[in-house]
Amino acid sequence: MKGEIQQSLGAWVLLTCLGLYCGKTLLFKNGSTEIYGECGVCPRGQRTNAQKYCQPCTESPELYDWLYLGFMAMLPLVLHWFFIEWYSGKKSSSALFQHITALFECSMAAIITLLVSDPVGVLYIRSCRVLMLSDWYTMLYNPSPDYVTTVHCTHEAVYPLYTIVFIYYAFCLVLMMLLRPLLVKKIACGLGKSDRFKSIYAALYFFPILTVLQAVGGGLLYYAFPYIILVLSLVTLAVYMSASEIE
Repeated sequence: MKGEIQQSLGAWVLLTCLGLYCGKTLLFKNGSTEIYGECGVCPRGQRTNAQKYCQPCTESPELYDWLYLGFMAMLPLVLHWFFIEWYSGKKSSSALFQHITALFECSMAAIITLLVSDPVGVLYIRSCRVLMLSDWYTMLYNPSPDYVTTVHCTHEAVYPLYTIVFIYYAFCLVLMMLLRPLLVKKIACGLGKSDRFKSIYAALYFFPILTVLQAVGGGLLYYAFPYIILVLSLVTLAVYMSASEIE
């Protein structure tokens, strides 16, 4: 009796996927017949369900997801505008044109990012539902059944909320390098040669910082960005009112 119980438990362990994000990939489907492979990492665009099967992400992003993507898309634009004002300010009338160019770059990058995302060619994306904070950090939940061998099941459980931000930043950087130097060289004549490109140099610094921020703290930003916006709004409003000559 004891041997039968141990054998049953062993068979159950073989059939059940270990780890929080390991799943079985569909290999063949013919009508009602479905054949799944061994437990492992799910392909891109899929995540595990409650039965530990890899299922395609077919849902539409919720309003909160779109707000998060909008927040991450606005970060480089706000930083562009800040450094344009910081290095141009009242010294040059070209600041307005640089502001418009930065807005055009970020808008085009957002449109191109949506077009190249799945499904390709439409301003629409399919996604997986974010269930908990650990969905953003699947690399931390790879199981070790014997405490020696690690089963690597890291995949994008929040597809595409994690990687789509990197794609957007890449397009922003490429469009900036293609458009901004030509514009600045033509219209920023009121600035010295060493000052006119400083806003571009600043972007070459803050884009890697934003990339690392998304890579490390994407899940934390997803849950905290409403509070970040509220705090930053209050702080900037207080600073502006204190520095303003109008009382």
